[in-house]
Amino acid sequence: MKPRTVPTTPATFGAPTAFAFLAPTALLALTAALVLTVRHDGYFTDGTGLFLRYAACWALFALALLALRKVPTGHVVPLLLAGALTVAMTGLVAPPRTSTDSYRYAWDGRVQSAGISPYDHAPQDPGPARLRDPWLFPTGTACAGPDRAPIPGEGPVPHCTRINRPAVHTIYPPVAEAYFLAVDQLSPQGARHKPLQIGAGLLSLGVTGALLLILRRRGLDPRRAAYWAWCPAVPIEAVNNAHVDVLGVLLTVIGLGLVAQRGLRHRAAGGLVLGAAVATKLMPAVVLPGALSGVRRVRDAAAVLVPAAAFVLLAYLPYVLFSHDSVLGYLGGYVDEEGYDDPSAGSRYALLRLLLPDSWAFPVLLAAMAGVSLYVMRRGDPGRPWSGALLVTGWAFVLLTPGYSWYVLLLIALVALDGRWEWLGIALAGAAVYLLAPVVGHRPALSATAYGAAVLVIVAAGAVRRRRGTGERDATAPVHDRVRNS
Repeated sequence: MKPRTVPTTPATFGAPTAFAFLAPTALLALTAALVLTVRHDGYFTDGTGLFLRYAACWALFALALLALRKVPTGHVVPLLLAGALTVAMTGLVAPPRTSTDSYRYAWDGRVQSAGISPYDHAPQDPGPARLRDPWLFPTGTACAGPDRAPIPGEGPVPHCTRINRPAVHTIYPPVAEAYFLAVDQLSPQGARHKPLQIGAGLLSLGVTGALLLILRRRGLDPRRAAYWAWCPAVPIEAVNNAHVDVLGVLLTVIGLGLVAQRGLRHRAAGGLVLGAAVATKLMPAVVLPGALSGVRRVRDAAAVLVPAAAFVLLAYLPYVLFSHDSVLGYLGGYVDEEGYDDPSAGSRYALLRLLLPDSWAFPVLLAAMAGVSLYVMRRGDPGRPWSGALLVTGWAFVLLTPGYSWYVLLLIALVALDGRWEWLGIALAGAAVYLLAPVVGHRPALSATAYGAAVLVIVAAGAVRRRRGTGERDATAPVHDRVRNS
């Protein structure tokens, strides 16, 4: 008698094999699309085309995430790390494309290396003029670029700088300034923009490592880390544009990971690191209500808030003693310029202004954020502070409708910790506003449309999740992982 053979069906062999190849294939396609996007210098000349390239990268990102769900558990981390490295490296293939902020970083680092406080002089001031070089301060025909700011009173030959707002003092907090100094000290002569891009790339990989460590310790699916590691915003904003926000994100992730552990000692250490994040870029202060999730005792709250506040104050102290001018720099002018104090002057509060008079927008914002923060602190899970932090940060973006796409780096990392992928729509909305505003012209309408669409996705996904009874569990995990981790 012949032994009976069991037929192999696609459901038992073919499908998993196909998905095993689909994930790296989608990742390679994403990498290629990112290279083409970063190399396309179209911010001033082809905003629509550049955004379409962004959108294609996001579509491939979504495909790669879906394929990653079927990758066997043992292969996830190696594939995720390989993808994180290749995706981050795409940001190095061109100079900064859509932001000139890193040129200010380079200048701040340079003047500190020369023993000058970055808060004492604007780039166009004559005091530190001896530190200028043709890269940051071109002359003649090199001043014809659209991203060059003229420097007045320099003679018949045109003088300009790559630094935006050269007439104002720096706005960056002390930990960011210390980072700029460190990069300048470690950079070889004539390296130009590359050290800041490489440093930001290493920091972005550090965020991936921190995410994987926290997820592993919490028994959560490591696939979540791909929300950060493979997200197109990371190579574009964190690496290519070298935004210092990525350092704040790394410190925030580490801080929340420490706060999530039991004991006042861990909470205090987490508060200290969160203070460092705030002293890098002020935005991470928005996660503090999340860090206080479920706190019932004053001493538990103080264990986080006191070290955070102490670190910020102590970080500023050397610059206060070293500087002759205000260490707040252009902060007040930036708030005015961006329309945060006058809603009718810009595209801030775009969704609120659809429903309310302009004069109501700011008070309603304060009331709404206070309500969300209190809810998180009262009902949040102290073992998952990133969940509350995502809720507060996400609604801050929805209500403020910021126009700069790199701000969302913090939100993306919180999504990676928490697993609620629908909040990534905020990141795509920010990119749409930033790239298409010069093309469309009417920025408030564009902001309302982009952020409104993102809110609809958030509400719809939340409704589906509640209907299925999945709560806030990881949407990226296969069924057997979700059952095991629940």
